[in-house]
Amino acid sequence: MTLEAAPPRTTSEKRTPAPITDGQRPPGAMFLVAVFVILPTLALAAAVPLAWGWGLGWVDVALFVVFYAISGLGVTVGFHRYFTHGSFKAKRPLRIALAIAGSIALQGGVLDWVGDHRRHHAFSDKEGDPHSPWLYGTGPKALVKGFWHSHMGWLFQRDLTNMKRFAPDLVADKDMDRLQKAFPLIVVASLLGPALIGGLVTMSWWGAFTAFFWAGLVRVAVLHHVTWSINSICHIWGERPFASRDRSANVWWLAVLSFGESWHNLHHADPTCARHGVKKGQIDISAVVIKGFEKLGWATDVRWPTTRRLEKLAAKKQPAAA
Repeated sequence: MTLEAAPPRTTSEKRTPAPITDGQRPPGAMFLVAVFVILPTLALAAAVPLAWGWGLGWVDVALFVVFYAISGLGVTVGFHRYFTHGSFKAKRPLRIALAIAGSIALQGGVLDWVGDHRRHHAFSDKEGDPHSPWLYGTGPKALVKGFWHSHMGWLFQRDLTNMKRFAPDLVADKDMDRLQKAFPLIVVASLLGPALIGGLVTMSWWGAFTAFFWAGLVRVAVLHHVTWSINSICHIWGERPFASRDRSANVWWLAVLSFGESWHNLHHADPTCARHGVKKGQIDISAVVIKGFEKLGWATDVRWPTTRRLEKLAAKKQPAAA
């Protein structure tokens, strides 16, 4: 007896995309999301009265700056420009270091962050975008609701981005898989690392506590809200000198705190570009760091902006002549 060959799939079947989401977070995971969103934010709210006369020393300030820079650049250079968009190629030690640095920001593991952000670009400011502020309309009430959703509310949604669709390269990467699974340990190190250093430097439990508070909880909260502001503020207000498919905009006063991420309009106009602040005076610390990696030979094939490309994107933005 012979077996008949299965009929070939139709073109439509071959091109049917995988689902956008893949299951839901279990209740325990939702509880942890709430803890790591709310607890640092509460610490940030308590920071002003704590700093007023006591509870803040130079060791705390130094540790805050160091851990903010490492975790922030881990997100902007690592999670965003490298892992999500492939703005440059990195040697394996740098690749692993960037994944660890981004993970200590406590914005999720590398697969979580990259999958969500690639999904954001695939459906930017349209249905399917996990954190667009324009999903509820354009009126004042709709924008208030949209701002909350894009800034923090989307984090409490249970639907999980389908990593096999949006991050198959990282799913297949053994190094990234190990780091994703090690994320709980990285969380502990991110919060207790500053406490350990602060305690050893000051040789006191109080020094350990204040370092945990400032360089741990408050640092995480500030970086959270700066990152979330790119999703919310930079998709509502700001300048739009380049043509893009969405409402991404440049917000200058967020540039330093976000390490250059708030030059968001150019980023959405040219997502794989390694530099976001491309005009004179636009500070882009992340691009400076990438340039340093390139000079050291750790990063190659960096996709820097070209004059021709920028002129083309600016020209598309100009209204047609009458």
